[in-house]
Amino acid sequence: VQLVESGGGLVQSGGSLRLSCETSGLIWEDYAIGWFHQAPGKEREGVSCMSVRESSTWYHHSVKGRFTFSRDSANSTVYLEMNALKPDDTGVYSCGVVSPAPWISTVQAMCSGGIDYWGKGTLVTVSS
Repeated sequence: VQLVESGGGLVQSGGSLRLSCETSGLIWEDYAIGWFHQAPGKEREGVSCMSVRESSTWYHHSVKGRFTFSRDSANSTVYLEMNALKPDDTGVYSCGVVSPAPWISTVQAMCSGGIDYWGKGTLVTVSS
């Protein structure tokens, strides 16, 4: 499995960006895929997580209503549409995939444990 992110950049507060994560070697039904954010000097945390198996998407409360996670299965690419960006959204955004245990049904829990594969990330900088 390979993951390649793109779409980061510098944007003013209130602006928008769309991040892409191109995947290869991924069987969608076997994995959950998430977007993760690492702010400067802080630990990486989950922003959004999608499970095809559960037909569900989870969002961190801080981005709910502003960010949208979508998937284009034809192109094996997922996207994170980021609107109303804030300076606190600054950081490296990475996509990661995990093959969750079959007894885990909560999408948030799928992306909260160990991640099997990571992309290298893309930097988002939101200026005030």
